[in-house]
Amino acid sequence: MKVTVVGAGAVGASCAEYIAIKNFASEVVLLDIKEGYAEGKAMDLMQCASLNGFDTKITGVTNDYSKTANSDICVITSGIPRKPGMTREELIGINAGIVKAVATSLLEHSPNMILIVVSNPMDTMTYLAHKSLNLPKNRIIGMGGALDSARFKYRLAEALDAPISDIDGMVIGGHSDTGMVPLTSHATRNSIKVSEFLSEERLAQVAEDTKVGGATLTKLLGTSAWYAPGAAVSGLVQAIACDQKKIYPCSTFLEGEYGLSDICIGVPVILGKNGIEKIVDVPLSDAEKSHMKASAEGVKKTNDLLEV
Repeated sequence: MKVTVVGAGAVGASCAEYIAIKNFASEVVLLDIKEGYAEGKAMDLMQCASLNGFDTKITGVTNDYSKTANSDICVITSGIPRKPGMTREELIGINAGIVKAVATSLLEHSPNMILIVVSNPMDTMTYLAHKSLNLPKNRIIGMGGALDSARFKYRLAEALDAPISDIDGMVIGGHSDTGMVPLTSHATRNSIKVSEFLSEERLAQVAEDTKVGGATLTKLLGTSAWYAPGAAVSGLVQAIACDQKKIYPCSTFLEGEYGLSDICIGVPVILGKNGIEKIVDVPLSDAEKSHMKASAEGVKKTNDLLEV
């Protein structure tokens, strides 16, 4: 199992670290355009191997896609990160060119790859990859919902004063501050609906705090978060590499599912060795349906800025 991560910045390196620690891949290739940067990150991570007990080989390369050849799974984290006050959508001009060039280079050397897109605006970058690569929809996946759901569960556990292992919840919709749709009607604490413990007002606050989770961290850190995004990517990679058949909300190309077409947006999917093996239809409340429709309209407006 060979995994390539393009972009050796905070998110990419964190992703490579979590994949290596889980010890399911034989090799992780870390690629960056900055001379020596990926090589340095890879060396630093490899010096953790004996300390953290993993045997995954981590290779760093500077802009040499031949070293990524025959990767089973490729992850694109490259592009400029958010700064305080920026929306994910504001990154589109620069990141679209980067993602298209990277995706094309990866496919040239790994024609059977499954691609995971992390770069923002993520749903639009996933859509761009679909339009540029002409791959089956199951092999192009946008990572947003897994991260957003982790943030949702964190906020639910906080509100409930409960261990996070007790909490289950999911966020669908667009990966943006306004587009996320936290499914409060489905969220549970050890199989009991959270609405049994929390008021409508408190749940609404949890949902709002979830939606601005990334912006909150960007304001505190001065740049985008990296630990949770890296962990979220590693979860998707492991689900595919180990054929786990796990359900994650991922941005995928829809052709009528959830009443939406010609769009990539977050919905629950089953991940296995073929990538997206099934789109899961979850019943939504009227409010959730309305929010999902508005989210899709927002994503499509961003997509309209693309030149594809």
